[in-house]
Amino acid sequence: MYDLRAIEEKIKNCRKCRLWKSRKNAVVGEGNENARIMMIGEAPGKKEDEQGRPFVGKAGQLLNEILGEIGIERESIYITNVVKCRPPNNRDPLPDEIKACSPYLEMQIEIIKPEIIATLGRFSTAFILSLYGFKPRPISAIHGKVFSSPLNGIKIVPLYHPAACIYNPALKDVFKKDVEMLAKL
Repeated sequence: MYDLRAIEEKIKNCRKCRLWKSRKNAVVGEGNENARIMMIGEAPGKKEDEQGRPFVGKAGQLLNEILGEIGIERESIYITNVVKCRPPNNRDPLPDEIKACSPYLEMQIEIIKPEIIATLGRFSTAFILSLYGFKPRPISAIHGKVFSSPLNGIKIVPLYHPAACIYNPALKDVFKKDVEMLAKL
C-alpha cells in the first residue's frame, strides 16, 4: 500500500504522457490527509504549474472565498486534479493524459478515503462518475446532485469548475449554493 508521499514522488518523476516535457512542477494535491471532503479538478493551470500547488490561481481564489463564506476551511479538505501536469496553453486534458494520471488519483482516493468527492468541472465529473459506475452526463444537468457509490458509499457531488464562474458570473450563485449543499452533507 502506498502513502501520499510515495505517490507524490511517483508523480514528480512521472513520464507516462507528453505533459511532463512542458511542466515546471507536477501538481500532486494538498490538504488534510484524513479529509471527509475531497475536491477534484481537471488539470493545473499556469499559476498551479508555477507553484506546484492546486487551485492557487483566480479559480482557486474564488473557491477559497466561497469555502470561507460557508465555513469550510481549505485546510480541512484534500484538493487535487485528475491530471497532475498542466496541458499546454490550458487546453483540455486529452483522454490518454487522463488515462496516464488516473492510477495516481485512484491511489489518492484509496488512501484518503473521503466520505464525499466534489468534482470540479466536466472532466473530473466524467472521470469520477465513470470510475464509480455512473454514466457521465453534462455538468449543467447534474451539478449539485448527489450520487452514492454502490462500491464504497462515497457520495459524489458534481460542481461547476470555479473558473466557469469567472467566465460566466451568473454561475457564481449556483456554484455557491451547490457548495453550501455540500457543506450540509
